[in-house]
Amino acid sequence: MSSDNKEKFRIEYQAGKAAFERGEYRASVKHLEAASALMNRTSRLGGEAQIWLVTAYEAAGQTADAIALCEKLSRHPDPETQKQGKRLLYILKAPQLKRPAEWMTQIPDMGAIAESDPKDRRGSVKVATSNRKTKEQLELEPIDLSQVNTKDNRFIWVALIVISLTVAGLIWLGV
Repeated sequence: MSSDNKEKFRIEYQAGKAAFERGEYRASVKHLEAASALMNRTSRLGGEAQIWLVTAYEAAGQTADAIALCEKLSRHPDPETQKQGKRLLYILKAPQLKRPAEWMTQIPDMGAIAESDPKDRRGSVKVATSNRKTKEQLELEPIDLSQVNTKDNRFIWVALIVISLTVAGLIWLGV
């Protein structure tokens, strides 16, 4: 394999992983398919790219493609890739459990809200400006050290006496 192909593979592979981690599963599938086409599929690195491709397929809703690729990976020459392929195949073929509706939280669709409508942005600008003002005021106000209470409240001495009496009592009792 040429160094040019290795560099192309690395770029596509990293782009696929990054897209997957950002939740862009279709883009991840595209990059990982390109990466696995550039690398020898029976190599360890090619198997690793295909494992990522399986997870991207599943996340993108292409479960049939994910299962088909897992079945190929379960016969991969690299033992680690083969083991991961078998584990993923087991997970993908596992029956889906039914969950009661009360266990689920419905997330509202925010795509229908117009971003430019000011009534949908309730006070977000006011909060930001008021926070900035208070930070500026705190930074500009000098601290009057004559108002700071520096009198000892003797709590530490009471706590030290109680602790030392407790330790002495435990030693005396032989615990």
